Amino acid sequence: MRLSDNIGNTPLIKISEKLYAKAELFNPTGSIKDRPASYILNHAEKNGTLKKGDTIIEATSGNMGVSFAWLAAERGYRCIIVMPSNMSEERKKTLEYYGAELIEVPAGEFDTAISLRDRLARENGWFNCNQFANPLNIESHRQTTAKEILNDVNYGKSWFETINAFVTGTGTGGTLMGAGLELKKHIPIIKIIAVEPEESPVMSGGEPGLHGIQGIGDGSKFLVDLKKVNEIMVVSTEDAKNRAKRLAKEHGLFVGISAGSNILAAERWIEKNNPNGIVITFLCDRGDRYFSCL
Repeated sequence: MRLSDNIGNTPLIKISEKLYAKAELFNPTGSIKDRPASYILNHAEKNGTLKKGDTIIEATSGNMGVSFAWLAAERGYRCIIVMPSNMSEERKKTLEYYGAELIEVPAGEFDTAISLRDRLARENGWFNCNQFANPLNIESHRQTTAKEILNDVNYGKSWFETINAFVTGTGTGGTLMGAGLELKKHIPIIKIIAVEPEESPVMSGGEPGLHGIQGIGDGSKFLVDLKKVNEIMVVSTEDAKNRAKRLAKEHGLFVGISAGSNILAAERWIEKNNPNGIVITFLCDRGDRYFSCL
């Protein structure tokens, strides 16, 4: 058995009477990105696109890069990560610890990172993981995350917990479009709520900007189909950080900044809508990747 055989089946933790969070920090590298990263590589291995000794490359704000770096180390690939320079030092050091080669681009320039990744992959014949446009990103959450949540709430049994809303921050949009829409197929009343940084409200029609909620708000909609989103909520970096700190102090949950934004947005939605059932969100990663920016 490989460590990557133990991705998923993370607990659904009760935050309050109407709010539950899928604790993705219990994945092997401590983030939800282990799911799509492994799904993308598994597919490439099965169809013969990847073999031991090959090079993989990805542009990332951090967590997906860490997942790919870990999987590359496990499976014998060379891994190259392109990342904006304003990402946390902890993320950079983790990538290097797994043996990945890090290329930094100017702060906030995600388009530059993606363009450089595409050019290097094309010129060198490297495998482009392409998380921001890869349908396997969505499919990984449809096949794993959504099914686990349905099982967590006893869906299909004589009694199950009604889910009124699915709330999550959007980086690539894979979780929102994969898990969210799959849940909606089974429980049509679910509202799909996207969360983005107040400082970079791209989905809300604003301009991209620098912010501190690493992992979401990367400057584009990417995989998100806005026609299938019921509501977009914004959370400031400062509010997200403060809520993440409170999760540690009040619940013993040492989580990242995006988890703070998810929880805060979900709480605001509950306060506004007073649902009869529950709201599902995510604790996307651990807090130890953010000491330098809290």
